[in-house]
Amino acid sequence: MHVHTVSVAKYRDPFPPSEAPPLAASKLAENLRVSRMADRLSSGLFCSLMACASIVNAERPQAPPVEQLQRDFRKLEFGMFIHYNMATYRGAEWVSGYPDPAVFDPGTATIDTDAWADAAKSAGMSYGVLTVKHVAGFCLWDSDHTEYDVMHPDCPYQKDLVAQFCESFKSRGLKVGLYYCWRHPGFGDPAKFKVLPPECDPAKHTIEEQIAFQKKQIAELLTKYPDVFYIWNDALDPKLMPADEALTHIRRVRPNVVVTANWWDWGKKGVPYADIAIKEKRHFPHDNAYPGETCWTLEQKWFWDRGSKAGDVEGIFKHITTAHARNSNFLLNVGPDRSGRIIESSVDALREIGRLRAAASSTPNTD
Repeated sequence: MHVHTVSVAKYRDPFPPSEAPPLAASKLAENLRVSRMADRLSSGLFCSLMACASIVNAERPQAPPVEQLQRDFRKLEFGMFIHYNMATYRGAEWVSGYPDPAVFDPGTATIDTDAWADAAKSAGMSYGVLTVKHVAGFCLWDSDHTEYDVMHPDCPYQKDLVAQFCESFKSRGLKVGLYYCWRHPGFGDPAKFKVLPPECDPAKHTIEEQIAFQKKQIAELLTKYPDVFYIWNDALDPKLMPADEALTHIRRVRPNVVVTANWWDWGKKGVPYADIAIKEKRHFPHDNAYPGETCWTLEQKWFWDRGSKAGDVEGIFKHITTAHARNSNFLLNVGPDRSGRIIESSVDALREIGRLRAAASSTPNTD
């Protein structure tokens, strides 16, 4: 068998580096230089972007663990609920339709919110919660989303009452929370109980549009008033949105805010939905483990009405003690009258509650 061999000529680079034409050599050098420059720019841009991301993340406040928010909230123990809004002037807890903004008339240039804070301080309270929007849909702040508020041309008051409230309580070392009423399907006929301002009249807007509007107002409140530590959501429950959706929306605006929600269904009140569970004029069970807040009225109703007067101080003091023993804060309501003043009997009662609490805290525990 014959083996045939094939002769293969060795490949020779037509342009070895030493023999490359001047133009080709300069082109190769230029390409190499551009490539290296692009690598450096790409690397530098990546580092710059990473640095910017680090700065943004460092500046963005991180959400504290929910357990920490709950513990801090429970340490506050005792707060003032303030029901003051259009209902004060209409003689009804739930106001129907859209009352004329001129109805909201305290008859004074400035409501004395300092006096509210002083009354809370005298009772030994740590925070206050104001009804910034109730069933009437009227807003106590200068909202970008509606004209149906205290700055409406027909409203005699013409001051941002939420800003006043925040400043007064903060100046006394008290924390501030805001109550916001949501338009729940349980309100029924949208021609009766509006809850939302005319710009989002429930008779003319879908439930999805209503929820979007309310989310915008919640975000506005949290942005406009940075001292707010607590949002008290009335009638917010799974029929409007899952708890995760509500908490995500709020925490995207303010990661460190405490969120509570008051179920529409009376049978569900006290069931955890947000950070804090809520009970209205009922106590949590003895073995309650979830952080709660028990809401009670000092007077006969939530809003002021003719004949309002403070209830029994000893009885209120017992309710405070019971709530605290059941892992719950106590939020005691007062209803300022049509001049924006807390009635005298309630001011006296709050002062007496403060005296009783101080005396109880100074008494040695003999158990």
